[in-house]
Amino acid sequence: MAGPTVDRRALSTARKTPLRAFASRATNLEFVSRPTRPAPPPLEANDQLVTGVITAGWAIALIVVLIVAGSIPSADRWWIWTCATGLGVGIFGLCYVPVLKRSRIRAAQRRAARQSGQAGRG
Repeated sequence: MAGPTVDRRALSTARKTPLRAFASRATNLEFVSRPTRPAPPPLEANDQLVTGVITAGWAIALIVVLIVAGSIPSADRWWIWTCATGLGVGIFGLCYVPVLKRSRIRAAQRRAARQSGQAGRG
C-alpha cells in the first residue's frame, strides 16, 4: 500500500521559488530611507499645567462619582477608587514635575561642563 514516492526536497524548493522572487522585491526599502523633509523640532509643553488639568479632571470625576454613588451598583464601586487613585497620582505628579525639571537641568549642565572640559583638553 505504498503511495507514489514524492521528493519532499524538490517539493519544498518548488513552493519557495515564487516567494524568493517576491522577497527580493519586498526587501528594497530605499524609498523609506530618503526623508522628504526634515523632522520638526520637539514641542515643549508646560508640564505642570498639563498635570494640573489632568488632576483637576480626576478631582471632578471623583466628585461626580461620589454624588451618584447611591445609584452605582455595588459591583461598579471600583470607579470611586479609580478616580481617587487618579487624583492621588496627579497630586504626586504636581509635586514631582518640578523636581524632575531641576534634575534634568542639572544633568544638562554637567554634560555641557564635561563636554567643554574635553574640548579644552583636545
